[in-house]
Amino acid sequence: MTKRFGFLNKNCCSVDGMEISLVQSHILYEIDRLKQPSVQQVADSLGMDITTFSRQVQKLVQMRLVRKTPYPEDRRIMILSLTTEGAYIAAKIDAEMNEYLAEVFSHMSEFEKETVLRSIQLLNDCMAKSSVCCKPMYGSK
Repeated sequence: MTKRFGFLNKNCCSVDGMEISLVQSHILYEIDRLKQPSVQQVADSLGMDITTFSRQVQKLVQMRLVRKTPYPEDRRIMILSLTTEGAYIAAKIDAEMNEYLAEVFSHMSEFEKETVLRSIQLLNDCMAKSSVCCKPMYGSK
């Protein structure tokens, strides 16, 4: 299943000839979701150590997908935002993933879809309670 989802692929996506790694796509998603978060907020949200995260963000800045700006009240804190191109890339990746999942779910009945979604939610909830498993980033819905 991990191979089918492509989680082991070095590059998860290619958008208009630009190769985006799985980690980079997660960072773009989180920056978009959190709306101008600090570097630390996104690193925490993804469960990444700050050194590794900072290297990935710097690559995204060099690719002109992410912008870093000092927080006005404390210039030591850097705020992340997507550039116009970064927002476009994030939206394209999101649309591709939604298309992919829609195609996968098209092979299921409504009952099967609901069963899968309930099962994933149950798994996520149990992982949140587990002492031996990583905690979900977003909590349960």
